[in-house]
Amino acid sequence: MADQTREAQLFELSNGSMLVKITNLGCTITSLSVPGKDGQLADVVLGFDTLEPYLKGAAPYFGCIVGRVANRIKDGKFTLDGIEYSLPINKPPNSLHGGHKGFDKVIWEVTDQRGGENPSITFTYLSRDGEEGYPGDVLVKATYSLPSRTTLRLDMEAVPQNKPTPINLAQHTYWNLAGHGSGAILDHIAHIWANHITPVDHNTVPTGEIMPVKGTPFDFTSEKKIGASIHEVPGLGYDHNYVLDCGEEKDGLKLAVRLREPLSSRVLNLWTNAPGMQFYTANYVNGINGKSGSVYNKHSAVCLETQGFPNAVNQPNFPSVVVRPGEEYKHSMLYEFSVE
Repeated sequence: MADQTREAQLFELSNGSMLVKITNLGCTITSLSVPGKDGQLADVVLGFDTLEPYLKGAAPYFGCIVGRVANRIKDGKFTLDGIEYSLPINKPPNSLHGGHKGFDKVIWEVTDQRGGENPSITFTYLSRDGEEGYPGDVLVKATYSLPSRTTLRLDMEAVPQNKPTPINLAQHTYWNLAGHGSGAILDHIAHIWANHITPVDHNTVPTGEIMPVKGTPFDFTSEKKIGASIHEVPGLGYDHNYVLDCGEEKDGLKLAVRLREPLSSRVLNLWTNAPGMQFYTANYVNGINGKSGSVYNKHSAVCLETQGFPNAVNQPNFPSVVVRPGEEYKHSMLYEFSVE
């Protein structure tokens, strides 16, 4: 079914403790309300009140699923099985987040919806051979669910139908645990279970090196304010892939990051089965008119994008993101909210 025949709609998942609003446009989380101390609900994701700004492209990837390949592909080129592929250069000189019309800008089909105590919604999209320069048809599925009172789960699956292709999906929500309109996140406290990052060149593409974080401003191996050493990071802030190599495991997922906001006492523990996580401090957000009259500026949120390593398709020493027919890509994320 062509996506032109479907229109953007908003759906809700609610279990009495938390409320999540998601649109079939890019599987985008537009609102997520969770309790803080004293049970006070706040919407902790950046976004817009209506779907129109999303449709017009006003969002810098707020809340969406990006693909077919998240993050940057150097010079928009890669070679697979001896064939060179060229992608749109939508973030010169690189291709970013799937190209001009990535998975975040298409309308997905709702193929399953369940209510009750553990509500869920499943979105499906068929990405065609040659779409944004990528090879082969790929059937993609994303299921959001509320498995417990203050937990959101996302399960992403992708199956190449007829050609090998790189696949790397990421959930690009911008988080502010004090509430979406409460300003900079520099006082949020982060703990990232990563002893290494993949350092980048001046175009934010990994050099191929795996660098220890110890003794650098990238060290979040114990709790640290995001703002503590952000001024020592080259550029405008953090926009780096962390190598998730030391988190505890449960149910096939490993702990990637714990984010804590002292004023509201909200805590987010994020678990994933992905090898990396882009830690991005909304460096390029500048004067965006968001929900309820809020204006979002630089550092007004943090993105925790679990993923395959950026430009992995061109870096033989990075974990491969190539998926072949007969294989299946699977990526799960568990967002556990609490108060402490």
